Amino acid sequence: MQLVRLGEPGSERPFVRADDGTTYELGGLTADIDGGFLAADGVARAAAALAAGELPKAETEGLRVGAPIAQPGKVVCIGLNYRRHAEETNAPIPAEPVVFMKAPDVVVGPADDVLIPRKSVSTDWEVELGVVIGKTARYLDSVEEALECVAGYVVSNDVSEREFQLHRGGQWDKGKSCENFNPLGPALVPASEVPDPQDLGLRLWVNGEKKQDSTTKDMIFTVAEIVHYLSQVMVLRPGDLINTGTPEGVALGHPDPKPYLRDGDVVELEIDGLGRQRQTARQA
Repeated sequence: MQLVRLGEPGSERPFVRADDGTTYELGGLTADIDGGFLAADGVARAAAALAAGELPKAETEGLRVGAPIAQPGKVVCIGLNYRRHAEETNAPIPAEPVVFMKAPDVVVGPADDVLIPRKSVSTDWEVELGVVIGKTARYLDSVEEALECVAGYVVSNDVSEREFQLHRGGQWDKGKSCENFNPLGPALVPASEVPDPQDLGLRLWVNGEKKQDSTTKDMIFTVAEIVHYLSQVMVLRPGDLINTGTPEGVALGHPDPKPYLRDGDVVELEIDGLGRQRQTARQA
């Protein structure tokens, strides 16, 4: 089962897609796939309604695929969380998770354009495992209980402007929160259907050339460790999104001249069992 939101920006509606690919209306259960729905055990209720045959089939041909969750309350990101990515950027292995934020309104659909900011010379790609929170995580007592707070997993592209991020002073956020800088989806896959989030392959191509090809086994901090850690420094609420870091192969890690995104470039990315994205880079 997968949860999806379809429709034009700002007018997406919730649907559930069965394992055989048939899509069903979810509007009878909820107005949207948001924090309230997730907090009210919405994933389990949707699964039960689907199994009971209570959901009407939907005609979805031609509908835009939106982000599978409504705009999150916050987007928390973990930097330098893959060993080989840290090595390619000549950064030390972090002793604790590197935490930064993205503006929630940069989350867009998985096939929406990536907008290269004006005056940008260093717009980069980052395939990441996205974690969607389903239960409030506040001062969790142990790493072991952290995954109980996860509603599901998504494909996330943590698009970054490296000059803004690294060479313009201040914190990383200014290179992370440009317009359309977080394509998400195509679907929210329930945590119960992802047996081990530390055993997922993730890949990214630019103009058909494979740039990233790794596995979540290379993470420095696991999903459970990240959720537990973040719960000590902030409250994670249902509907929040965590981007858990990217593997090696970003443009920043290439030798000069670095192949940053240009107008017309096509980016494709995927994670095992979670689906595939495709965006075109356009000049803002």
